[in-house]
Amino acid sequence: MSGKRIEIGILYYPGMTQLDVTGPFEVFARLPNVRMHLLWKRIEPVVSDVGLPLLPTTTFADCPDLDVFCIGGGPGQVATMDDDEVIAFVRDKGGSARYITSVCAGCLILGAAGLIDGYRSACHWLMSDQLAAFGAIAVDERVVVDRNRISGGGVTAGIDFGFQVAAELCGEDVAKNLQLMLEYQPQPPFDITVQNAPRELISRMRREAEPWLQKRAAAVQKAVSKLKAKATAA
Repeated sequence: MSGKRIEIGILYYPGMTQLDVTGPFEVFARLPNVRMHLLWKRIEPVVSDVGLPLLPTTTFADCPDLDVFCIGGGPGQVATMDDDEVIAFVRDKGGSARYITSVCAGCLILGAAGLIDGYRSACHWLMSDQLAAFGAIAVDERVVVDRNRISGGGVTAGIDFGFQVAAELCGEDVAKNLQLMLEYQPQPPFDITVQNAPRELISRMRREAEPWLQKRAAAVQKAVSKLKAKATAA
């Protein structure tokens, strides 16, 4: 895409998990000839799930055609999936992007907009089983590329995802240079992942998460009902 400005939009919404999108932002914003759009209904602070205020730069009304549309997850996903204005924007402007992308449970918001039916997708491990309601195929991988859909797993996977999108847009050399410049060489202090964690720990975390997982599952079912009603009306 050399010579053409790259337009990248990241959706903000109240209660989002900011690292889902600020990780990718750190990569995207350093790409050559890129213009970033941090999208929300209005230019006003949006507060993340843990209280970090974030300021959008572009309203829905002023959003240009996008090369990349990206959305993350977070507890605010429940209300966002039931917000007809947001879902209509995701379906319209996000759905027409060259690359339609998500991190963590942001894929479920894409699902509510009808954009992942028949696509493979990564998701946070606690919510990946909810993808099937939207006709998507859950894949237990850090980053998943299926045609023009690119998805990252839970939260920190957004950084890996960012480099993959960078390679798709500008080539591997650019992405590798950025990875080196940002000194991305994870060395977590503990060797614990969903693949190797003790089963009793996974079970305990699922039990503790059950109340909000049920809320998300209900939001998914409501979104599915809206999609079916829309399809029937069409």
